[in-house]
Amino acid sequence: MRNPRQGPVAPNGGKSLTLQQVMETMEALQEKVVASRANQERLQDDLAMSRETNEELRLSNEELHRVLQNQASTREEGDREPATPPREFPMPFSQEIMDAMISTTFVGPKVTFAGTEDPEAHLTVFHTQMMLVGGSDAVRCKLFMSTLVGTAMDWFISLLDGHVTSFPQLTKLFKVQYIANRAPPPVSYDLFDIRQYQGESLKEFLHRFGAQVVRLNTTDETMMVHAFRKGIVPGPFSESLIRNCPKTFVEIKRRAVAYIAAEGEVNEKLTCVVPTRPRAAGRPQPLRVHEATQRRRPDKAAALPAKKASNQGA
Repeated sequence: MRNPRQGPVAPNGGKSLTLQQVMETMEALQEKVVASRANQERLQDDLAMSRETNEELRLSNEELHRVLQNQASTREEGDREPATPPREFPMPFSQEIMDAMISTTFVGPKVTFAGTEDPEAHLTVFHTQMMLVGGSDAVRCKLFMSTLVGTAMDWFISLLDGHVTSFPQLTKLFKVQYIANRAPPPVSYDLFDIRQYQGESLKEFLHRFGAQVVRLNTTDETMMVHAFRKGIVPGPFSESLIRNCPKTFVEIKRRAVAYIAAEGEVNEKLTCVVPTRPRAAGRPQPLRVHEATQRRRPDKAAALPAKKASNQGA
């Protein structure tokens, strides 16, 4: 007999349902194991590829290191070579000057000498530009040679091989060779030869006179004042200098500022085009004398036939 205290009896498919669940669980676990193995295999493949890449990078680094070492050794061999190539033609510079190196970033003077210019003026410009960039004595020799062109370069090449050993020596040879091209030294009394041209403005004459003063390097203020008063053309500023004589050339330039400004305004007014006055639209234009005469003549001509016809009828 069935004990009433016992629970309900499980149906006939109760055991099969439990086994089915176990089987499904086992299948899920097997799928996870398979997926885990696949992941491990994929990680191993990635690790192998990474090792191959690292090996290729190592080989590339070694090859690059060998190339850099070869370049460094080649550069060292080049530095051990002579600084200047063997001479293919006679060069007036000594070997010490030829061995002097000039940086590729060095900017040389932008001036040339063809053999017809003033040597003193050329040397002045060269010294001024070299003072800005600097350079040793040998560098100055080489850069001065680069400024020579034409017949001046022919003269330089004609010097004895290795004859030039310093820049002062080269400067002296240069001056002696072109001494005939030197401008005559200015004299203080040359200021009295400067005259204002016809049509030359006060500003232009003052600039030209001042440039000559700088060239002469004179300090005689009285002579400069008298020379300027003599050279300027008659005009308002000349009259002002006569009535109130300045004592220095600086005072002349200071007093000339107002006259230069006034002269500019007057020239501007003289050169501008004066507009014509517009005519009124409704205002009748007056007749000229010959137009009025021509208009009256046809009336007299028409009146003569009418008068003749009346006489004939009578």
